[in-house]
Amino acid sequence: MGELAKRSGLSAHTIRYYERIGLLPYAGRDQSGQRDYDASILIWIEFLNRLKTTGMPIREMLHYAALRERGVGTEAERRALLEQHRERVRAHVAELQACLLVLDTKIAGYASKEQRMKDYDASIPERRRKPAGTR
Repeated sequence: MGELAKRSGLSAHTIRYYERIGLLPYAGRDQSGQRDYDASILIWIEFLNRLKTTGMPIREMLHYAALRERGVGTEAERRALLEQHRERVRAHVAELQACLLVLDTKIAGYASKEQRMKDYDASIPERRRKPAGTR
C-alpha cells in the first residue's frame, strides 16, 4: 500500500477509498498480508487522476470503471462517455481561456501604467472626496 501510494501520488486513505467504492479492483494479498497490486494499476490510477483533474464526477468514473471491468462489448459506451466528458472539458478550457484573456488585459493595463509613470515621471493624482455635508 505504501509503495503504491508513493508511486501513484495518492494517499493510502484514497487508495482504500477507491477500492471500497469500486474504482480500484481489490488487490490480492502477499504472504505477509499486504496488498499485492499488478504494475498496470499505476496506468489505471494515472487515468483516474486525469479524469478527476478534468472534473469528471465520481459517479461517471465509477460507471466507466464498471464498463471497463465488463470488458469486450462495452467499448462504444466507454467511448461515448469519454467523448461527452471531452466536450465538457473543451467548454471549460474555452471558459478558462476567456478568463485568462481578461486577466492578461488587466495585467497589461497595470504594466502600461507603470511604464507611463516611468517614461513621463507622472504621479498618480489623489482622488479627494469632499467632506460630508459640503457641496
